[in-house]
Amino acid sequence: MELPAQTFQVTRADLVRYAGASGDFNPIHWSDRVATTVGLPGVIAHGMFTMALVGRAVTEWAGSPDAVVEYGVRFTRPVVVPDDDQGTEIEVTARVREVTGDGLTRLEVTATCLGEKVLSQARATIRTAR
Repeated sequence: MELPAQTFQVTRADLVRYAGASGDFNPIHWSDRVATTVGLPGVIAHGMFTMALVGRAVTEWAGSPDAVVEYGVRFTRPVVVPDDDQGTEIEVTARVREVTGDGLTRLEVTATCLGEKVLSQARATIRTAR
């Protein structure tokens, strides 16, 4: 069973706000010059910001934050965020991997940007019955 896809717009302004909230002011998240100097294709979103957006999708599917029992990912590719008003999009989808007898549902989650997976081994367990 597939869960409904969710799409998140990510702009440079989002990266600035996240940097302020997290305290992560690494210039690869705001300076094209620095990002390209270190071999990146451009400014990239914070990995934990990407993970948080995917976690928001999982929480929405679960119905409430306390229904998320477990959640984990591995970072595969950076999310490059262009310096324009549109930014980029992260699409999050999931499929049910297993429904257990104890009211848990295990999800296999996919996050893509421009058609490429940006996370691997993205999995979540949500409580579906109380």
